[in-house]
Amino acid sequence: MLMKGKKGLIMGLANDHSIAWGIAKALDKAGAQIAISYQSDALQKRVQPLAEELKNETMLIKCDVSNSQSVEECFKMLAQSWGKIDFVVHAIAFSDKDQLKGRTIDTTLENFINTMHISCYSFLEACRNAAPILNEDASILTLSYLGSEKYVPNYNIMGVAKAALEASVRYAAADLGAQGVRVNAISAGPIKTLAAAGIGDFKKILRYNELNTPLRKNVTQDEVGGMALALLSPLGSAVTGEIIHVDAGFHQTAMFNLDKAQELAEVLSQF
Repeated sequence: MLMKGKKGLIMGLANDHSIAWGIAKALDKAGAQIAISYQSDALQKRVQPLAEELKNETMLIKCDVSNSQSVEECFKMLAQSWGKIDFVVHAIAFSDKDQLKGRTIDTTLENFINTMHISCYSFLEACRNAAPILNEDASILTLSYLGSEKYVPNYNIMGVAKAALEASVRYAAADLGAQGVRVNAISAGPIKTLAAAGIGDFKKILRYNELNTPLRKNVTQDEVGGMALALLSPLGSAVTGEIIHVDAGFHQTAMFNLDKAQELAEVLSQF
């Protein structure tokens, strides 16, 4: 029961395929009490049944991260209900899926600003609003992807936003370290989520990844949830400013797996 007596917020849980759901289950099993934010009434209908599946009492809070007042109200409600909190999970990203196709340089200014706002600035804003109510030894976690470091087909401007997000983790870690708060990110391997559905050729990317990881598999939301639990719990007490890869080792490979050359050729021929 690593998180017994701990309370915190998960932002961005959309459905049971979300990475955030894997994190929520891991935290709940470890004894944490969770608040889940949702953007709209439509999303509340998706999240409510999931909240009811968790063993510990769960609070639902409306929070539209495109609206600063909404974010402020979310954390005020947490303060009124719980006083202090012990963790925040930021699992939010968005870009116009039609602009994730073609050339990154063709992204419109409007989509660039919106993508950066939702996918990066919302993290900094959450950190700022959470800071006054975080207990010492609290932990903040966000989610990234390898497209922040290297070119990934059809990830385009989202890769730029994730790179900014990872830089924000390092700076937020320095800002909040003085009050004993840790800030980290998990760079997860590709997982079938609602967000991933907007990435072109995602099924092929998933298969390519599976054939080329050192562990010869794709990761699951539960495996990401396990690492999140470690980072959010006292087990991660000396870890901050880090981007932890949970991708079965894919990020450290320099070339494809020669033992799977024929299967890879079949996958690549479909691009």
